[in-house]
Amino acid sequence: MQKIILLVTSLTIPMWFARAQAPTTQHANTRFEQLGPTLPTPNTFRTASGAPGKDYFQNRADYDIKATLDDTNQKLTASETITYHNNSTDALPYLWLQLDQNLFRPDVISRTSQTGGINAERGASLQQLTANTSLAEKDYGQKITSVRDQSGKALKYTINQTMMRIDLPTPVAPGKSVTFSVDWNFKIVDAKSVGARSGFEYFPKDGNYIYEMAQWFPRLCAYNDVNGWQNKQFLGRGEFTLIFGNYKVAITAPNDHVVGATGELQNPAQVLTATQQKRLTEAKNRGDKAGENPVLVVTQAEAEAAEKGKATGTKTWVYKADNVRDFAFASSRKFIWDALQPTVEGKRVWAMSLYPKEANPLWGQYSTRLIAHTLRSYSRRTFAYPYPVAYSVHGPVGGMEYPMMSFNGARPEADGTYSEGTKNFLISVVIHEVGHNYFPMIVNSDERQWSWMDEGLNSFLEGLACLEWDANFPAHGIDPQYIVPYMQLDSTQQVPIMSSSDNIPGNTFGPNAYTKPATALNILRETVMGRELFDYAFKEYSRRWAFKSPEPADFFRTLEDASGVDLDWFWKGWFYTVQPVDQSLVKVDWYQANSQNPEITKAEARAAAQRRLNTISKQRDALSKDETVVSQDSTMRDFYNQYDPYAVTDEDRKKYQAYVASLSAEERLLAEAGTNFYTLSLQNKGGLPMPVIIRMEFEDGTDSVARFPAEIWRFNDVSIKKVIATPKKVKQWTLDPFYEIADINTEDNSFPPVARPTRFQLFKQQGRGSSASNPMQQQRQQAPARQGTGRN
Repeated sequence: MQKIILLVTSLTIPMWFARAQAPTTQHANTRFEQLGPTLPTPNTFRTASGAPGKDYFQNRADYDIKATLDDTNQKLTASETITYHNNSTDALPYLWLQLDQNLFRPDVISRTSQTGGINAERGASLQQLTANTSLAEKDYGQKITSVRDQSGKALKYTINQTMMRIDLPTPVAPGKSVTFSVDWNFKIVDAKSVGARSGFEYFPKDGNYIYEMAQWFPRLCAYNDVNGWQNKQFLGRGEFTLIFGNYKVAITAPNDHVVGATGELQNPAQVLTATQQKRLTEAKNRGDKAGENPVLVVTQAEAEAAEKGKATGTKTWVYKADNVRDFAFASSRKFIWDALQPTVEGKRVWAMSLYPKEANPLWGQYSTRLIAHTLRSYSRRTFAYPYPVAYSVHGPVGGMEYPMMSFNGARPEADGTYSEGTKNFLISVVIHEVGHNYFPMIVNSDERQWSWMDEGLNSFLEGLACLEWDANFPAHGIDPQYIVPYMQLDSTQQVPIMSSSDNIPGNTFGPNAYTKPATALNILRETVMGRELFDYAFKEYSRRWAFKSPEPADFFRTLEDASGVDLDWFWKGWFYTVQPVDQSLVKVDWYQANSQNPEITKAEARAAAQRRLNTISKQRDALSKDETVVSQDSTMRDFYNQYDPYAVTDEDRKKYQAYVASLSAEERLLAEAGTNFYTLSLQNKGGLPMPVIIRMEFEDGTDSVARFPAEIWRFNDVSIKKVIATPKKVKQWTLDPFYEIADINTEDNSFPPVARPTRFQLFKQQGRGSSASNPMQQQRQQAPARQGTGRN
């Protein structure tokens, strides 16, 4: 059988355009082999599927706490009774507790290991100097005054910086419990000046405080099958590894304070007025209808009156929370309190906000509605929110999370106006911090070791929830093109996502723990796996590990197990290395199958020859009056002056008919279709293999997108060729046309190359006023002038 002949037109990028030669070493087998020994060996505690095993265990601790807030001296005094349940198979001769307030002692590792200096040219900010001097001047840290067993006998204890070991007279046996008590007190830090996750904020205009209290009580460390005791020192960045338990907490505060806390209020009749109780009842079952505003339990006018009163008595607020891993509270006479009770997956849940007048009008309009939206959005993607309430509190802490309780920033200007950036920050921070109820408050990952397991997963869900709130919201934290500047950094300026929380440099912590893993998950969902497979697998992970403590391998294995997609290459590239994505479309060769029909092939050859003969000299000669010798003297002509090499002969037709007769129906269709075959030469210059997405723009004005999985690189992860067939001719090729794989250099993603202009800034510019970033303020300032113009 005769072979189909190909006519070839080659389009090749000139050598001067090539930015870099591809590396010669191939790593295909390394990149696409399984993680294997990189992950811990599956066992009866954690299975190869990523699910908890038959012997999985976690210990518990129940707390009964009584605390008194001293609003005059900014001090907390408290006592707790803890019952610790040993569900492991090990006898435990001692217990480890966390003393997080000791982070503010000047002699702890987190302070003495800090490095840096004062810039000789820029100097240092007052906040920097205050943070370095105020801790040394005041006696901060937890003062343990008593540790006793259930009978009241003193227990021996040792404090090692932010950890305390309690030595038991008899080891707590497997399946048994031990009860003991701790008394302590500490001075509360100024959260803003120290840059703390909790503390107070002082308002000099009215002389009042807001307290956001967290990390305030001695609490049990985790003991598990992975680390034994997770008693790594608290250095400030790696957050908390905690265990679940039931809490009953009595908080005594000035009697004009409003106190919100983890859990449900047990004694509303003792701490709320009849009017406030009536308003709470009114707020029940509200929050499901569009435009349904929160009910003000404490109004702004009432909060402003309390600011001026300075009551001298106290009230005790009692809160109860079951199956939580931590407890936080907020207290102030400045608090406005609003509430809704929306339906979340068929269950009514309280959404509540506490904020001072300085947060309005922004907080009154958005905070509580954002809580309700977050609970609905996250519950759809993970599991139904199991707790009875979720708070958003405004005070000195810009963003921090605890079970049912979040501390959030975003304060308007003093005149009540705010920039779009402030509004967007409020939306994102409330969604993010309320969203932390799911990760890590319920899916209880080890934050001390793996920040990305709570921050990255939560930032991913935050981005989706923000877009569900407003389709035009700038959800840059999950958009691949916005992680590019970080991935463009030199490898020495990055660390892998799989790095311990405290070992991530400050300038890379945000991208490393938040945006890079969040973006990676979004790429998995949109590009690698598809939404259906990803959403199912992610929900399965959330369901498997709700109220349990997963490790990274449990996450990796579950997503593969529930989706049937091999993702080891992805975890390797995105989580274990700092290599970037950089694909290059080097050249495209165009081939077209020759039908061998002489009527067609000779006509095409004639047209091609005529194009080549139409030189500038020929064009000018045709316009001249000079005649050639052959045109003047016919004796100088012979056979070839009349011969047409492109004329179809009978012999040509006979050969073609014989060729056609030898073809099958399918072969004949291919030969006569005129299909265009393009060979794409691709390079993986960045090292991180990713799917290849290419857009074809056709000559007729239409376009099409072809998608090829990352496995296209499995035999050669440096340079490959790919043939694409299309009935239409392609005029323009573009790699990653929708910016979905975080390619760090899109300049070499087009063929033929597309020149992009470089913009320059004119020197003469308009001056920028202080309200340039706050159009609301600018408009308000201009409003009186406009009133006199007669314009609408």
